[in-house]
Amino acid sequence: MLFWHNQPEHLWPSPGELYLGPPSSLLREPLPLPYLKQEELPSIPSAEPPCPAFQYVLCAATSPAVKQQEETLTYLNQGQSYEVRMLCNPKLGDATRLLKSVVRVVFHDRRLQYTEQQQLDGWRWSRPGDRILDIDVPLSVGVMEPQALPSQLNTVEFYWDPTKRTSLFLQVHCISTEFTPRKKGGEKGVPFRLQIDTFKPSDKELPPEHLHSAGCLIKVFKPKGADRKLKTDREKIEKQPLHERDKYQTACESTVFMECTPWPEPSLGPHPPLSPLALTSPHSCKLLSPERLCTSPPFTVDTSRGSPARDLNPGASILETQQWLHLHRFSNYCRMLANFTGTDLLKLTRQDLIQICGAADGIRLFNTLRARPIRHRLTLYVAREVSRQENEVPKNPDSGFYQEISLDELSAVELMGKLAEFLALPANQIHRLFHQGPGGILILLSDQVIQNLKDESYFVAVVKKVQNPDGYYLVLT
Repeated sequence: MLFWHNQPEHLWPSPGELYLGPPSSLLREPLPLPYLKQEELPSIPSAEPPCPAFQYVLCAATSPAVKQQEETLTYLNQGQSYEVRMLCNPKLGDATRLLKSVVRVVFHDRRLQYTEQQQLDGWRWSRPGDRILDIDVPLSVGVMEPQALPSQLNTVEFYWDPTKRTSLFLQVHCISTEFTPRKKGGEKGVPFRLQIDTFKPSDKELPPEHLHSAGCLIKVFKPKGADRKLKTDREKIEKQPLHERDKYQTACESTVFMECTPWPEPSLGPHPPLSPLALTSPHSCKLLSPERLCTSPPFTVDTSRGSPARDLNPGASILETQQWLHLHRFSNYCRMLANFTGTDLLKLTRQDLIQICGAADGIRLFNTLRARPIRHRLTLYVAREVSRQENEVPKNPDSGFYQEISLDELSAVELMGKLAEFLALPANQIHRLFHQGPGGILILLSDQVIQNLKDESYFVAVVKKVQNPDGYYLVLT
C-alpha cells in the first residue's frame, strides 16, 4: 500500500539551490514590454545557463577527498533510506501524462562489468531472498505503481507526475566489499553507479520514449560506516596544506546526478537478466566499455534457449544485429549502430570501428567480427561396433559411419563422457577405457596416452559388458 503525506517544505530546494549561480542572478530586471502588439521585443541576451528539463538530487553529502575534474563520490550506509528528489521543469516537460523512471545500481569498475551476471548470481546465492535495491514506499511521496522485479535484484521502476513534488526513498542492501577479494576489505570496496532513466509512456504498443538519464557514483558501507568514512576524509583534507586542498573538490551536502547516456533497454524476452555486462556504468556518465556503467547491462541476453551463432551473418536484420552486439558485450554501441544490418557492420573497416567505438573497443569489435573458429586441441573419429556379439572385434575398422569427437582438455574423463553420449550409455557405468595395442593387448587410456594420440585418428568403439561391478568397458580398436 502506498502512503501519502505532505512533504516538509524545507526538503525542497529554493531556486538558488536548484540553479547554481550568484544570488543576484536570480533577480531579473523588468523586461521592456511593447506598447503595441505589432511591436517586437528586442533580443535580450541571457546570462543564465539553460534550465535542465530534469534534475535528480540525492540527499547525501559528497566526499571532500575527490580531486578536481573527477566524478563526485557519495558514501551510503547499507539498508538506510536515502531521499532522491525528482525535479522537472514544468516549462519543458509534458504536464499531461505520467512519466516512468527506472533506477539501477550497477558496477562502475570495468573489470566487474565483464562478469556482472556471475557477480549478481553469486550475491543472490549468498543472500537468498534479499535484493540489492529497494524503494522505501512509506517514506516516498508522489511515487505510483512501484515495482521491484524478482529477476532483477538491482532494478526498481515507478511512475510519477512531473507537475507534482516527487520524493523517492531508496535503500541499497549490498556493500562495496562484497564484490572484492577477502584480502581487500574496508575502504577498498568497489564503487557502484546509481542511475535513473526516465521515459514517456507511448500509446498503443510502441516502446516508451526516452527523455533523460543521469547517474552518480556511490560506495556502500556497513551501517554507520559511511559516516565514519566521510569524517575520515574531512580530517584528511583538513591536514593538507592550503595549496594541496585546491586539488580537491568542495564537498556538497547533496549529490546532483550528472547526465549520461541511457541504459540499453532489453530487446529479447519480457524480463531478461542483467548483464555483464551487465552487468553492463559510465565513467563521469560517459561511455566506458562496456565503456560505461551507466549502462551494466548490465544487460545480458538470455541464452538458455539456445546458443547463438558466434559469427555475424551478413544477412542479419537490424534486430538480429542488435542481439549479436548484446551477446558479444557491445551493448553500449547499440544506439549508435541502431540502423546497421549485418552487411553494414561487416563492411566497416578497422579504422571505421576505432572512430566509432574508440581504440580499445573498436579493435575488439573488429576482431570479433572477423574471428576464426577456435581449433580444438585433438580431433578423433569414432564409429560404433558393427557386430553386436560380445567379445568380438570388427575385422574392418573402416566399416560403419564415423562421428567427429573434439577434445579440448585432453583428459580421459572428457573422452569417456563424449563416448558415453555418442554410444548412449550412462557415463557413471563406464568403468574403464582401453586402447587396443600391438598384438591385441589392451592399454588403459590415461591422460598422458590421450595427449600423445595423433590428431584426426579414427577408431571403432567396442562395448564390453562386465558383471562386477555392473557396468561397461570401452575398447577403441
